Amino acid sequence: MVCPKCGFEQNESNNECNRCGIIFSKYYAAMEATAGANPRAGGSVRLERKQSSPDLWSSLNYLLFRVDEDVNVFYFAGRVAVLVLLLFYFLKYLVTSVEMAYDVMPFMHLVNLPFHEAGHIIFSPFGRFIMFLGGTLGQLLIPLICAVALLLTYGQNFGAATCLWWVGQNSIDVAPYINDARALDLILLGGVTGKETDGHDWENILRTLGWLKHDHFLAKLAYTTGLLLMILALAWGGYLLYRQFKNLDW
Repeated sequence: MVCPKCGFEQNESNNECNRCGIIFSKYYAAMEATAGANPRAGGSVRLERKQSSPDLWSSLNYLLFRVDEDVNVFYFAGRVAVLVLLLFYFLKYLVTSVEMAYDVMPFMHLVNLPFHEAGHIIFSPFGRFIMFLGGTLGQLLIPLICAVALLLTYGQNFGAATCLWWVGQNSIDVAPYINDARALDLILLGGVTGKETDGHDWENILRTLGWLKHDHFLAKLAYTTGLLLMILALAWGGYLLYRQFKNLDW
């Protein structure tokens, strides 16, 4: 069938439009009330069913910004609480130095650590250099995969926005590690520093690339990138909540 409002073609069994989100039964009821006829039954008002295929922007707009027509108040309140919490930690990161980044959310560093270590194992077949880089790739890819899965599989764009914030947090989480490439003072997983072993991931990565002298610059770049991703995620989530507020089911 084709949506009578936006012309998006979809399954006949759908109760609501996959693009614009209208609920068909409510739409037809409203049309019947205003026109005095049932548009499905071919009364005095007929809806034009035009064949149309969705363009890329329309599909992205639907995925990223769609909200339910009737938003549960309690779900909305929970999402507001989550966004406020993310904003609070973003502001703490905003006024924290690269060296002190682990002190802002130490519990999240522990959450990210298993994904970091798993990344080494997953990427180890691709050579020593990629194995070292795989730790960072692992902790960046997991929240990104979660965001894509929430968005494409479940249509949970607010959840995807929080996962984007998590990607940013992981970028910040990597920054002190990069910053320590020359100093090797960080305590590693085994309870020793890089000086007491053969270095660590980012010392090996930057030494291989010949970029060891740029460790502080690259650390600040990773930190700034994380902040920018957080801003993008907060703006996305905030806009969704603004739209949801207008559709609250009181």
